[in-house]
Amino acid sequence: MVELLPPQLDIVFHALGDATRRQMLRDLAGGERSVGQLAEPFSISLAAASKHIKVLEGAGLIRREVKGRTHMCRLEAGPLASAHEWLGHYERFWLSRLDILENLLRADDARTHAVTGKPRTDRKKGPRL
Repeated sequence: MVELLPPQLDIVFHALGDATRRQMLRDLAGGERSVGQLAEPFSISLAAASKHIKVLEGAGLIRREVKGRTHMCRLEAGPLASAHEWLGHYERFWLSRLDILENLLRADDARTHAVTGKPRTDRKKGPRL
């Protein structure tokens, strides 16, 4: 995977900071779309959609190809992979914190069970991470 330079990563996160652009990327994950198709779900003009698309292009998240009078866009996932890798550091941080919390709760349950002879019943069981 190609590492993004920090300024490029800033541009990617700026592009992802807008809900309209994120939805456009989700739509493009399903396949190539025209600018009109990308604008359709929103109450925006083609000019406004084009501005969003230019931001996504500038971040390297999409590629636009002109076919006659139609501008077709497709997803370029490389910069998303780099952003995901960067975010992965924080995922590991939070997972380690949750593991510590789980261990503390299990130790507390074990102490309660040792003192009372009964397991704790006031904690709801939730999904394990």
